[in-house]
Amino acid sequence: MSEVINGEKEARLSTDGLVRLLEDDILNSILKPGDRLDEQSLARRFEVSRTPVREALRHLASSGLIEIRKNQGATVKRLTTAELIEMFQVMAEYEGLSARLSARRMTTSEIAEMRKWNKECDALANKEDHDGFYAANNLFHETIFRGSRNEFLQEESRKLRNRLNAYRRHITTQPRSMQRSVVEHNRIADAIKAGDEDTAHNLMRQHVDLVAGRAADVFLALESEIAE
Repeated sequence: MSEVINGEKEARLSTDGLVRLLEDDILNSILKPGDRLDEQSLARRFEVSRTPVREALRHLASSGLIEIRKNQGATVKRLTTAELIEMFQVMAEYEGLSARLSARRMTTSEIAEMRKWNKECDALANKEDHDGFYAANNLFHETIFRGSRNEFLQEESRKLRNRLNAYRRHITTQPRSMQRSVVEHNRIADAIKAGDEDTAHNLMRQHVDLVAGRAADVFLALESEIAE
């Protein structure tokens, strides 16, 4: 019977769930830069085996939030504000190029899908559903990446997005950011539908650059909390 109960607990708290909880702890300074992440302690805390904990730590290492060193285990990594801004700047170029190519190549059905996800973003923003908005927002951007018809661009963009995801998700909790994104998405979608490559490119770059600015604000606030 105990094995069944433990299995149910692990089913409820998947690796993805552990990743989310640990991301929140890191971004809210519960886990601070340099803190050690012990697999056994985390397994006890979340009442799971060490396997999903190990998988979650590997995921967090691939996203750049923690470091795993041989014979030393995992520790929380500290990004500098400059590093974060630099990554968002590169992401802005990737996304801008995707929007440009999508304005040239996106199909009618993909345009409808893109608009559908932004309508979903709008509804979730009005409900202040941060997790739902974040998921719909990712699908909006993913539709544009697919519409670019450039597999290499999609692959490289996903790698960088994985490193930035925790920060991007944290930004959605900031006042008015979701509603602002919906308006920006609409303008990008209009440009893509019109086949206006230059406008689509510039609007998307500006959209992501603004996210970078908000990310820097959040990151600086988090650094201030750590210093205190």
